[in-house]
Amino acid sequence: MRRPTLCLVDFMSGKRFENAAGSFFEIYGLKPLRAHVFRALVSACFCVGAFGMVLACASDAPQTQPTAQSNSTAEETAASSAPEASGPCEQTSYRDAAYVVCRFDPQQSHIRLFLNNAQGEPYGHFNWVSEALAAKGETLAFAMNAGMYHESREPVGLYVEDGTALSAINNNDGPGNFHLKPNGVFFLTDSGAAGVQETTKFETTDQEVAFATQSGPMLVIDRDIHPRFLPESDSLKRRNGVGVTKNGEVIFVLADAPVRFYDFAMFFRDELQTPNALYLDGSISRLFAPGLGRNDPGVAMGPIVGVVVRDD
Repeated sequence: MRRPTLCLVDFMSGKRFENAAGSFFEIYGLKPLRAHVFRALVSACFCVGAFGMVLACASDAPQTQPTAQSNSTAEETAASSAPEASGPCEQTSYRDAAYVVCRFDPQQSHIRLFLNNAQGEPYGHFNWVSEALAAKGETLAFAMNAGMYHESREPVGLYVEDGTALSAINNNDGPGNFHLKPNGVFFLTDSGAAGVQETTKFETTDQEVAFATQSGPMLVIDRDIHPRFLPESDSLKRRNGVGVTKNGEVIFVLADAPVRFYDFAMFFRDELQTPNALYLDGSISRLFAPGLGRNDPGVAMGPIVGVVVRDD
């Protein structure tokens, strides 16, 4: 409605100009008849001009298509309410808590652990791992913090990278989640198989291990929830963990909302169908998932697990 109003103002301005023109000729002594004729001609010109301006304004008005616009809005609403997925990672929810779930076939994806750079200093951040890989023609496709560590960022328990043990198994008793036994180990073998096992069970394995990180507590142990978890616990934290399905698929999970241990373990067992799952950490938990636009900031970390794509 704005443009037609402006056109009306323009037309009224023209009328005022026509009156001013008639007064001009009368002031300069033109004969009344000539003045009347001229004023009539001027009025006719302004009427034609005003009509053309109205047409131009009407043609310049925005054209609306209510049906198409309504359909587009409906499609956008439907898309925003659907689980958001990109690549191996998907955003979902369980018991009103938001989660990010990332799935990998260890036979097809290059899953690795990272601790120190070439100078022997802890990477600490996803970006530094990504830059180091890029220098070798590789790309970091996913990453997550991968086990508990001391202030020095040295692992609290077992840590194996490229077949070399940089930290030994820790069976000590003590305070904190790591010592909420049974704790466990996430590992990858030389043949590319992945597993999650209780620490005591892992110690008896005769497999050649390429990568391993010890953390605790175990979330799911042979399809049983950790016996110390309480369904009504008031300890709610942002948490992350890893589980392996019976078919060998590795599933990394980040709880984007504060959750209790019991619900976190239930999600792994009942929704993701992982017979064994391990807690990696809480509060400091964060994610690198470019497909979801995630590169979570935070304090420097210890061990990092990542999926690497070779730029062949």
